[in-house]
Amino acid sequence: MSEKIEKVKCLIIGSGPAGYTAAIYAARANMKPVLYQGEQPGGQLTTTNEVENFPGYPDGVTGPEMMIELQKQAERFETDVRNGWVTRVDFSGDVHKVWVNDTKEIHCDTVIISTGASAMYLGLDSEQKYLKLGGGVSACAVCDGFFYRNQEVVIVGAGDSACEEAHYLSKLCKKVTMLVRRDEFRASKIMAARVMNTENIEILYNTETDEVLGDGQVVTGVRVFNNKTNEKHDIPATGFFVAIGHKPNTDIFKDFLDLDETGYIINVPGTSKTNVEGVFVSGDAADNVYRQAVTAAGTGCMAALDAERWLAAKDSTFEVSTSTYN
Repeated sequence: MSEKIEKVKCLIIGSGPAGYTAAIYAARANMKPVLYQGEQPGGQLTTTNEVENFPGYPDGVTGPEMMIELQKQAERFETDVRNGWVTRVDFSGDVHKVWVNDTKEIHCDTVIISTGASAMYLGLDSEQKYLKLGGGVSACAVCDGFFYRNQEVVIVGAGDSACEEAHYLSKLCKKVTMLVRRDEFRASKIMAARVMNTENIEILYNTETDEVLGDGQVVTGVRVFNNKTNEKHDIPATGFFVAIGHKPNTDIFKDFLDLDETGYIINVPGTSKTNVEGVFVSGDAADNVYRQAVTAAGTGCMAALDAERWLAAKDSTFEVSTSTYN
């Protein structure tokens, strides 16, 4: 049986830099936001050991530490941060209906979606082991490539993003070995040519990962096999990058919001607005290009401002707060 229906002025679905930034702005605008953290409180950054490219941290910060600080900042302005995750929505009527943990029903004036996207991994036990240890497995070269300067790394993938990340790593690393499962790239010709013409990138076609090797703490190499000959060999490496795509966490919205062919929410260009009035999107749920903490935070700010203005236009008793802008 459902719990008593709760009415909320601004509901934020998901945490991470986008969700918490939206909460900070919404709370300062007197929107009394309620934020549900989701299945992974703090989002993808909680799996990142060191963050050195977010402004304001001259000595760097760990992902979990940053998320704790962002949550505290949101709570300082009286954001109601809750455990739990949204399992169902109904945006078909004037009232935005949301269900939490399949039981609690909430009616919302505005909704800000900050559910992010999940990196896709190969699923190998050894890959997951060193990913959880923070010992050399990553799905973001831009985030973590700096830690592998002058070292040898391996990257898996054959699309444009994989080529982009391999080229980025080539500027930092001594050698980049790129594993391509087929006998050709899926990437555009210009992107494929870029990596093929980079001196310190070695491309192994028809090659897949058998195991990520390590000493129990950090990655020391990668065992690969040729899927034509089944021949195996080991590649020395201190970093293993996976660039086989991301899956946006947007399945529960597909019946009501416009999504692109890969599941990212389509927003009105230059805004956080979706095709449903009063529903806004921020962070990696809509961003399949940049996928950085700082860009996610920026769109969280946009979503809160858009939601505040939408409320003000709809309800003359709700005034836009000047404190939001300073």
